[in-house]
Amino acid sequence: MADVRRRALIAAAATVTLGAVTAACSPGPKEDTVKRHRYSYGDDPSQWGDLILPESAVTKGVVVVIHGGYWRSQYGAELGEPLAKDLAAHGMAAWNLEYRRAGNGGGWPHTFADVLAGIDKLGDVAGEHGLGLDRVVALGHSAGGHLAVWAAGRSRLAQLGAPDADRQLLRRDDGAVHLTGVVSQSGVLNLAEAERLNLSNGAVSNLLGGSSQRYPKRHKYADPMSAVPLKVPVYAVHGTDDDDVPESLSDSYAAAAKAAGAPVQLLKVPGDHFALIDPKAAAYRKCRELVQLLLG
Repeated sequence: MADVRRRALIAAAATVTLGAVTAACSPGPKEDTVKRHRYSYGDDPSQWGDLILPESAVTKGVVVVIHGGYWRSQYGAELGEPLAKDLAAHGMAAWNLEYRRAGNGGGWPHTFADVLAGIDKLGDVAGEHGLGLDRVVALGHSAGGHLAVWAAGRSRLAQLGAPDADRQLLRRDDGAVHLTGVVSQSGVLNLAEAERLNLSNGAVSNLLGGSSQRYPKRHKYADPMSAVPLKVPVYAVHGTDDDDVPESLSDSYAAAAKAAGAPVQLLKVPGDHFALIDPKAAAYRKCRELVQLLLG
């Protein structure tokens, strides 16, 4: 059922055509009056982002949209495009980020390095479009929620002790663009629990190249639980009918973060896993409101 719903959302996204400029004839409804600019942040075909801008003046800051799909290569940024388009239709600049996933050159450590590099690319392109980077908010769904919260903890990564062979690739101090808030949509926020539950047929081990018994440092470094408490606000939103990512993953992260004094809020919304990325659903609209709140 989950794959059927995911494919339906991908098919719907594929019917959307975003031009670099709005067509001169027939301006169409507000949601179609957006502009897309694609930028690469590396040489791999999956190292790019689409900066999607509204026709009117943009609000403060930028929203980084990070798609899910359990970090697997068959699911890409087409899942994030409807969200980025909707955000732009509501006056926000959206950066729909693609990255290498397990199966197309990603996994450990490249998926993680790509997410940091992709966020940092905003430092190169924001000025071209008159965008400020004082507020950069991430909106991440499922595995993308994991990556968003993980990236928000980048200032704490050095303390976590990445494996020596991967330290230079993952440490990005020069030109870093720091997230100022995160909205996690049914995020995989507790990797240890996700591995224990064997979610999506071993997705965590598939991402990290092996089990936590074999690679304990990787697993600790990649787990958002290890970076608690974050200084930036995190909204952990979870669907009450989610059969893909258990609520316990958001629950346990929020409980640990709150106990450590972090500005985190847990919100339960009606809907399944994919209602959170359906622009027509109330669950998604709540996420959009939270993004707007974080942008100020």
